Order: sequence, then C-alpha cells, then structure tokens
Amino acid sequence: MSDEQVPVVGPGVRTRRAVLTGAGAVGAAMALTACGGGDDDGAAPSPGPQVTDTGDAGGGDRSGAQSLARTTDIPVGGGAVFAAQGVVITQPTAGEFKGFDPVCTHQGCPVSNVDGGTINCTCHGSRFSIEDGSVKAGPATTPLPAKDIRVDGDQIALA
Repeated sequence: MSDEQVPVVGPGVRTRRAVLTGAGAVGAAMALTACGGGDDDGAAPSPGPQVTDTGDAGGGDRSGAQSLARTTDIPVGGGAVFAAQGVVITQPTAGEFKGFDPVCTHQGCPVSNVDGGTINCTCHGSRFSIEDGSVKAGPATTPLPAKDIRVDGDQIALA
C-alpha cells in the first residue's frame, strides 16, 4: 500500500507523506528566513564594537571597487568587522586606516569585534592590535595578516 492509499485513521492522525511534506515545508521556510536579508535603511552603523556583514555602510559614490564603509563609520582607536567581505578595518589614529584578515590565527574562528584598542576573537579570547595585527593576548601566537584597503575621499574599499 502506498502512502497515498493510507487513510487518515482519526482526528489529528496523518499519513507519513503529509507529515514529511509538512516537515519539508517548515525546513524550507527556515532556510529562506536564514538567507533573507533585512532592508538597508542607509543608516550608518554606530561606533564601537560591532560585526558588519553589509557591503554598504551608508552608501555613497561607488566608482571602482565597492565601498565597504565611510571613514566616519570607523571610530578613531577602534574599527569594524566586515566578515562577509573578509576584512577588519581599523583606525588606530585619526586618518590612518588599516585592514586585517578577520579570521583568528589560533583556530580559525572569525574575530567578533573591535573594542578597547584590540581586534577580539571571543572563541578563545585572543586579542590583536588595531595598529599592526600583532597578538596582544593569546592563545593565538601569530598576528592577523594585513589586508590591502584603499581610502578614496571618505570611502573605504578593498584595494
């Protein structure tokens, strides 16, 4: 007897096919929700510790490479993580911008934020300098590799 021929036995009892179809629909809805993006209202992210996964932190002119952020989006003495674009951008001193790989050199966790003058990995507590990516606190022993960025006016992009 196929699933289509199994009758509903009573109230609330369903065929195996109906149960599997319902489970599949729920799984598809969850996947779509997880992959969907929110509306970008164009507002600049607030300064301080943050992870930014959008390619547009405030819009602006995009001639050439896609802009990741405006210079005003990166606080002096801090930075921002752009995980989806594969870069951490810091501003150690006013007007000086640096780029680093966003993957911790300890065990490959993504760094989570920039706070207190360091790029921080919350997986195991490693902290890296916003100036040169050097290790400030382990367990990591290798610095974050530098990434080339370009500042054009008030726009920051990968070089």
